[in-house]
Amino acid sequence: MSMLQVETDSLGRSIELFYEDIGYGPPVVLLHGWPFDHAMWEEQAFMLASNGCRVITYDRRGFGQSSKPADGYNFNRFVDDLKAVLDALDLHDVTLVGYSMGAGEVVRYMSRHLGQRVTRFALVSTLTPTIAKNKDNPDGADENRFEDVCTRIRADRFAYVDQFVEQLFEGAHVPLAVADWVTSLADPASRIAMLSCVRAFAETDFTGDMAAAINLPSLVIHGTEDRIAPLASNGRRTADLLPGSIFRPYEGAPHGLFATHASALSDDLLGLVRSPPTHTLPPPVF
Repeated sequence: MSMLQVETDSLGRSIELFYEDIGYGPPVVLLHGWPFDHAMWEEQAFMLASNGCRVITYDRRGFGQSSKPADGYNFNRFVDDLKAVLDALDLHDVTLVGYSMGAGEVVRYMSRHLGQRVTRFALVSTLTPTIAKNKDNPDGADENRFEDVCTRIRADRFAYVDQFVEQLFEGAHVPLAVADWVTSLADPASRIAMLSCVRAFAETDFTGDMAAAINLPSLVIHGTEDRIAPLASNGRRTADLLPGSIFRPYEGAPHGLFATHASALSDDLLGLVRSPPTHTLPPPVF
């Protein structure tokens, strides 16, 4: 087990992140979604490491085996943690991949830390540029939806996660064992972290961060049947804000395409890692 200290709190207590570092070759850093942990990337990490990549995954603070402080759950702090991981491992020419909430971390890292050490990135089932309803995103979720989520987490977070996983795979056939495994990945999460992150992604608009990311080769992957971050509101709008990106809609895929379309996602990420500077990717694999 590998732990990395990223800061100490006001009482001098260490805040640490659990991480895994496997394989050899060009580094790929995978950022997980809410409310899960690094293990959601099992299929992609295995495939990338088996094909000549060094793969780094870690648990966001408050989740998995990382420390669970009482505060610090905002995107600036999350990307400062990311920078600490990249610096501590002295990674260069990184392919940075974010899923759902993790995609927000990718674009915030580009603006807050100027994309240091990163040469390519992918946004998968992204909640950028925003998941909340506003004048530019009229089909987004309104405040009542986020309040309802928080109320249900406070009442019984395990029951809420069961329902969330159903929505994650809605419209797709997923073996019960896989759904149960994904559900279990939320068990170690801090309830404080779960609630705080709902507020973080509800209140954060990444539109202003996107401009800092337009000069790097990038890949936007999104399911056409995503019921959590709809294709038109999130995937397509994100790709439009990244004019140099490759946009890959996965036909029929739900939000949880890391499991339903695991092989296609793995192949596309490997294609991004191996892509030349002209950013010519191989044809999609379904």
